[in-house]
Amino acid sequence: MNVIAINGSPRKTWNTATLLQHALDGAVSTGATGELIHLYDYEYTGCTSCFACKLKGGKSYGRCARRDGLTPVLEKMAGADAIILGSPIYLGTVTGMMRCFMERLVFPYLVYAQPPVSLFPKKIPSAFVYSMNAAADQIPETGYQVHFSANSMIMERMFGGPCESLLACETRQFEDYQKVVFSYVDPDERVQKAQARFPVDCAEAYQLGIRLTTREG
Repeated sequence: MNVIAINGSPRKTWNTATLLQHALDGAVSTGATGELIHLYDYEYTGCTSCFACKLKGGKSYGRCARRDGLTPVLEKMAGADAIILGSPIYLGTVTGMMRCFMERLVFPYLVYAQPPVSLFPKKIPSAFVYSMNAAADQIPETGYQVHFSANSMIMERMFGGPCESLLACETRQFEDYQKVVFSYVDPDERVQKAQARFPVDCAEAYQLGIRLTTREG
């Protein structure tokens, strides 16, 4: 079983990337193979609405025709048996790089039908890992859940299997809070909470990876 994790954060060793690596470690513990891809290593754009992936009899029907840094990544995704996407929350949503990636990943498989149909050749499970400043009890007032639910719906429709979400809240944003302007919460309290909570989040990510590779049906 081949599991691919996509890091939508510009940081390769911080919260999101660490959670994704733990999820992959969990998947690998069951005998799966895993790969972590950092989107900020590639130069690409979002969907350009060329609609080549929708043309009847077109040579790019069902796949993205745009050729850029993302092309080899999308080719790998086509062979995945499980997908894990991860992103920090920027201005209430995933990073721009993750959003552009999702457009390019999902749109070619979407058939304009009623109900919508997917061209992805098999049913696979997926997951979304989010890291954020917000506390868990703040999520209802931020409206984040609408965004999380929409992402899960998109993944489930296009890839056929269930999409699970893992939320890592109140994560540590800076190595040294004394060097930045930050009065959102007490910095020392944030560091203490992150030190206590983040290992739990990582353990949950590990279990998520196990579930993705052992889920029946």
